[in-house]
Amino acid sequence: MMQIVFSIISILWIAYLFFRVKQGLHMLQLNSYFNNRLIRWMKDHWLKVFPFNELIALVIAIFYYFNQNWTVFLIVLLGLIVPKNKQEKKKLVVTARVKRLITTIAIIYLFLIATSLHFIWNDYPISYAVLVIVLGSLLTYGIILLANLINKPIENGIKEHYYKDAKNIISSAQNTTTIGITGSFGKTSTKFVLDTILSSHFNTLKTPNSFNTKIGVTITIRNSLKPYHDVFIAEMGAKEPGNIQEICELVGHKYAILTAIGEQHLETFKTLENIQKTKYEIVETLPEDGVAFLNRDDANIMAYTPKNQCRKVYFAIDDQEADYVASNIRFHNKGTTFRVTNKAETLDADFETKILGKHNVYNILAAISVAWEMNVPLNKLQQGVKKIQAVKHRMEIKKGFGNLTVIDDSFNSNPTGSRMALEVLSSMEGYKVLVTPGMVELGDKEYQYNKAFGEYAADACDYVILVGEKQTKPLQDGLREKDYPEEQLFIAKDLNHAISQIQALNRQDAIILLENDLPDTYNE
Repeated sequence: MMQIVFSIISILWIAYLFFRVKQGLHMLQLNSYFNNRLIRWMKDHWLKVFPFNELIALVIAIFYYFNQNWTVFLIVLLGLIVPKNKQEKKKLVVTARVKRLITTIAIIYLFLIATSLHFIWNDYPISYAVLVIVLGSLLTYGIILLANLINKPIENGIKEHYYKDAKNIISSAQNTTTIGITGSFGKTSTKFVLDTILSSHFNTLKTPNSFNTKIGVTITIRNSLKPYHDVFIAEMGAKEPGNIQEICELVGHKYAILTAIGEQHLETFKTLENIQKTKYEIVETLPEDGVAFLNRDDANIMAYTPKNQCRKVYFAIDDQEADYVASNIRFHNKGTTFRVTNKAETLDADFETKILGKHNVYNILAAISVAWEMNVPLNKLQQGVKKIQAVKHRMEIKKGFGNLTVIDDSFNSNPTGSRMALEVLSSMEGYKVLVTPGMVELGDKEYQYNKAFGEYAADACDYVILVGEKQTKPLQDGLREKDYPEEQLFIAKDLNHAISQIQALNRQDAIILLENDLPDTYNE
């Protein structure tokens, strides 16, 4: 009887472990497979690492086990392993690396199972086997960290092989010009804008979506770069110093665009100076005949002096001393119009685009500057700008929540971008509604920036819906600092609760700004 019960326990335990391991691997993947980042996440979310309700259920199950009440014991244990149907915003992608991790994790757990079976079949006290099961359940994240550490030499070897292959491919593509794009924000949108404009005149290839790490750029080169490509546009992201330099050394870029520098990812960079130095790696690695395109309106860009003496081309909206200047900017419900002139007096033309936002004008202006320097004709420039589509979830105008106008800026948020999004909202006609959980990854300044965000919202919005009572405390403080009416503020438990409140407003003239959507790593 004991052995039959234990066999059932083992099956239920394996089912429970499947869901625990899946959750842990998901978090590891969202943290870019870095153990130190997962450990940092674990410290902030220890109730997910050691679920309180599951621990209680486990204790109850063990109590009934020792009292040999098998029916109650199995019911409690079965309830423990029932999967939680919480919707994930970005699901676990079962890549080759994940499969290798699963194999290593399975080997570790097989060792634990073999240990427990050894205790059972050799007449050791059953409590020994139960202890192995309990520890295996509690230490799931620790086992994932161990498996990732064991696999690290293998993964490094595989990546090095891929890097060398990609380097050979791009080195042999002598007729391909590489353009690197980085910045604390705006780099993905600028990449799509630049590709749309340049593709009217050249055969282009860009890194897809947010493929902005060294391995992401490597995959793009190996899978997609062909000898017939005239231009390769590489987005370059960074979570720590040296990340951008590694990508630059891989691609050998001739042109560099630096969109903006802000206090993002301060949890890993620690200081603004580290962010500046890291973002400027894209300029410092340019060849002598390379050209850097820099946002002259960005104080953090202008406060840094690069050592590289390569040519610098500046673009701006406010600073009239820039090489390329955008003026006469007008926002309307069908997009934006503006004029671009350059210091060399070779360009003076009007442009129109379907997308909104001052920050998008910066992105387009950067792309126009590069394209003009690469001798793209004016008519193709204007056609290209007109064809630009909003990048998904980045100031994307669409209909939703019962045919209301929605400005979807939910991909990410930062202090500058959020303020510009509110400027766009405030300039539009209608009942202005903000829906946001606030901003994250701002280190010690997270409270300060979110409070300021709340203060800006007080001046721009007719109604504010904050998602998460604890998460949005700084925004609440900012709104109340500006004496924002309490009846125009709603604090939702989650996004679904926020959507219900939008519908409850029953305003057909409402314009909804969705500013930021926290990833699964922040879901409580």
